Amino acid sequence: MSDLAAWWPLDGGLELRERLLAAYAHPDRGYHDTRHLAEVCARLDELRDAGTTYDRTAVLLAAWFHDAVYDGERDAEERSAAWAEHALPGLVDDAVVTEVARLVRLTETHRPDDADGNGCVLSDADLGILAAPSARYATYVAAVRAEYSHLDDATFSAGRRAVLEGLVSKPRLFHTAYAHERWEDAARANVASELGQPA
Repeated sequence: MSDLAAWWPLDGGLELRERLLAAYAHPDRGYHDTRHLAEVCARLDELRDAGTTYDRTAVLLAAWFHDAVYDGERDAEERSAAWAEHALPGLVDDAVVTEVARLVRLTETHRPDDADGNGCVLSDADLGILAAPSARYATYVAAVRAEYSHLDDATFSAGRRAVLEGLVSKPRLFHTAYAHERWEDAARANVASELGQPA
């Protein structure tokens, strides 16, 4: 997705940007691809335009790195954070490196503290797909299944159900006021439908 480059928040680091784009464009990606990265960045802009405040450089870099490694293994977020910790020194100061890595690790659980403005906005942007119109939601679900094509249906379904039930057990799926007001009900309805439960 060529316009993704416009969301790169640094003046430098263009070689790193291209390596990240190549990772998201890998043919084994189903959902966690360049379209997902673009949608997360667009939601960050939407939240900013609605008055949500956050550290744009750190959060956008975390968005770029949050699924930089995605191969169906449990430690993908940790390896993505480690890539950020290795690649970003010299491009941004140490505090930004630390914050980016922290935010990437947070996307494993999507459970930021209420006072964690950067964490709340990144979590909301990442989970915004859950509130998508039904056709996009169906495409998302099919793409996630494709990423786990090495698993049989029963194993995948059990794992997917556990993830979704864990998310909807949160008091709020979305932590920023804007996302909670506009995305919460649609997301819960989509997830309930996927789980075969009443909305």
